[in-house]
Amino acid sequence: MSLAEPLVRTPSPLWTLGLLRSELGTVFRRWRTLVLLGVLAAVPVLVGIAVRLQTHGDHGGGGPAFIAEVTNNGLFLVFTALAVTLPFFLPMAIGVIAGDAIAGEAGAGTLRYLLVAPAGRTRLLLVKYAAVMAFCLVATLVVAASALLVGAVLFPLGDVTLISGVTVSFSDGLLRAAVIAGVVAVSLIGIAALGLFISTLTDSGIAAMASTVGVLISVQIMDGVPQLHAIQPYLFSHYWLSFADLLRTPVMWDGLAKNLEVQALYAAVFGSAAWARFTTRDITA
Repeated sequence: MSLAEPLVRTPSPLWTLGLLRSELGTVFRRWRTLVLLGVLAAVPVLVGIAVRLQTHGDHGGGGPAFIAEVTNNGLFLVFTALAVTLPFFLPMAIGVIAGDAIAGEAGAGTLRYLLVAPAGRTRLLLVKYAAVMAFCLVATLVVAASALLVGAVLFPLGDVTLISGVTVSFSDGLLRAAVIAGVVAVSLIGIAALGLFISTLTDSGIAAMASTVGVLISVQIMDGVPQLHAIQPYLFSHYWLSFADLLRTPVMWDGLAKNLEVQALYAAVFGSAAWARFTTRDITA
């Protein structure tokens, strides 16, 4: 090799794992992240106490059919808490973390230093997205675990009567709760990719977070307007509550499959857009 030829360093898989481990540590050590997780953990507590203070379990009103079953079986508080947090609290938290992923580094002046290391922009973007997805899973599990604990303290536990009328064992219900938590976490990959894309458009973490949350609110409003029924199946939030179909026997898979398809579409489109923007962006901060 000629002395004039530049030495090209190719990052090893172990180096990439180290970068991911460092990114995960950075994300989960931030006070903002801990506060978000604390708020999410508090929601099931508030819901459980509110239901407990009622004298009957049939005051739930609208919403998924399993909400009225909380007083009969504390496991249903897990499903209720996920249904309560999924429309806004969980995606808002994801929007904050995703929106800050790139823009926050640029605003703090650390982004160009990250790119000095032999990571490459594509690899760095993938690590950022992986960290956001890890937060999606952790945030969902925090809600589910908090709800299970509160449900066990405030309400009886036992065999689970599904919303289709079939009774299954508590272990079967617990397994369904774990699967539902996984489905909810996967349901957030669309908003995560959207937030990451917005994060590549600005050097202001606050602007990226606010814009992502603003898009979330706008989409939720659009999903509730009957006149927009033609476009609603293509909104990332439209099939979020389809996880309730896992509480039926037999399971109704149509809504779940459509939800996964929509999330995959958003992840592909906005993930590609984030890659295209980030790999061609002039990094000055």
